[in-house]
Amino acid sequence: MPEPFQNRGPRPTIYESSRPGATCVCAPVADTRDASSDAFFGDYARQAAPALPQVSEVEIMRHYAHLASMNFGVDTGSYPLGSCTMKYNPRLNEWAARLPGFAQLHPSQPDETVQGALQLMYELQQDLCEISGLPGVTLQPAAGAHGEYCALMIFRAAHTAAGNPRKKVIIPDTAHGTNPASVAMAGYEVVTIPSTTDGLVDLEALRAALDHDTAAFMLTNPNTVGIFDPQITEITRAVHEVGAFAYCDGANLNAILGITRPGDQGFDALHINLHKTFSTPHGGGGPGAGPLCVSAELCPYLPGPVAVRTETGAYARKNPDKSIGRVRSYMGNFAIFVRAYAYIKMLGAEGLRGVAEQAVLSANYLRVIVQDTFTVAYNRTCMHEFVLSGANLKAETGVSTLDVAKRLLDYGFHPPTIYFPLIVSEAMMLEPTETEPLAALDALAEALRAIAAEAKSDPELLHSAPHTTPVRRLDEAGAARNPNLRVVQGFCS
Repeated sequence: MPEPFQNRGPRPTIYESSRPGATCVCAPVADTRDASSDAFFGDYARQAAPALPQVSEVEIMRHYAHLASMNFGVDTGSYPLGSCTMKYNPRLNEWAARLPGFAQLHPSQPDETVQGALQLMYELQQDLCEISGLPGVTLQPAAGAHGEYCALMIFRAAHTAAGNPRKKVIIPDTAHGTNPASVAMAGYEVVTIPSTTDGLVDLEALRAALDHDTAAFMLTNPNTVGIFDPQITEITRAVHEVGAFAYCDGANLNAILGITRPGDQGFDALHINLHKTFSTPHGGGGPGAGPLCVSAELCPYLPGPVAVRTETGAYARKNPDKSIGRVRSYMGNFAIFVRAYAYIKMLGAEGLRGVAEQAVLSANYLRVIVQDTFTVAYNRTCMHEFVLSGANLKAETGVSTLDVAKRLLDYGFHPPTIYFPLIVSEAMMLEPTETEPLAALDALAEALRAIAAEAKSDPELLHSAPHTTPVRRLDEAGAARNPNLRVVQGFCS
């Protein structure tokens, strides 16, 4: 039976380490006060210096190093966070993003001075078009949800140009939560249809909901329960029959790279999470990027500018003819483009297909070796992820999915996504990704077995978990609803 993972203990906060007169920066004392800043800030201008901690350079370095050691990341342990594709980011990507010719550019420079950057963006656009099976792309959206919103605004522009802006967007009940949020933000009515008992789109329910007021149908394929929908061409055909657009949420593109392309399945638009599928840092590790690929019909409406190659062979920035306008400052998060470009060029077509094959193999291996411990919600060959249910364990022992997730931290694993999708009771969604070695998958399965045994022998141990982390069980709902981030008398409250 595995031993619980031991984290390092607490240490003084940076405020507790503060000593009068200690400093890590030597700056001249200002002998004047800027009157213009007083006029600008008015009553909000500071009347006294902020109560910052006074520490030496080595102390502040140790403070941040300690905070980093308390963090959990894919560099420190397995991170099977379903639907998030928390895979390892090759250090080659980091090296490329830090090259002076990229890192020290300014996006306002004239095109002739940034030819290398524009060439990289142009070639990345071409690669994403080939991977997606769609001929147009914008790199601007900052992340997946932003790509969704951008697509919906393009749909609105195209429908309006055709004389009918339309009123509603249909989504399945397995959709990511960002889908209905993006629909509402774009001003459409959200229409949700149920899934079948095997986790697929209910084609009859979809046909009943489709009409000439439908702007689009949004679908994740493979879907949120990790299943590729075999009806996909029938689905997109039905959507197109009423003049609507078919949108693919690209969150799960990692499962189908080089095997099938959403454009070939009949989708009109697809956002791609570069920070997931193409292995760039995300979450606390860096900004995201959610390029949007579209069909030929929608290319004129893409936000601009996009990178183009001119007749002379030079690279430039150009706005599409009927562009919906800019959706992001400059052209997006450039350093993420560099990382994704390096990843794609490093692997090539064969390597990208291998990514998907290994991701699917890893998920199915893990699914099979844990199916005797937890109920698999849809126990069939999955794609890159699968969903467990802790409902039986809770009924038998009173131990909830949340308790299991917290206890996994004691064993050195980041918990999977829990309580999603909503259609599975006590859900745990696991995505091991292709970068986890076989030993890590076996260790995760062994930890789940150990936790299930603990639930039966000592449920209180799980109710109060985690026990070895720097921070114990928190009131997460209370913290989210009533955040208090002030520093009071030298302490964070």
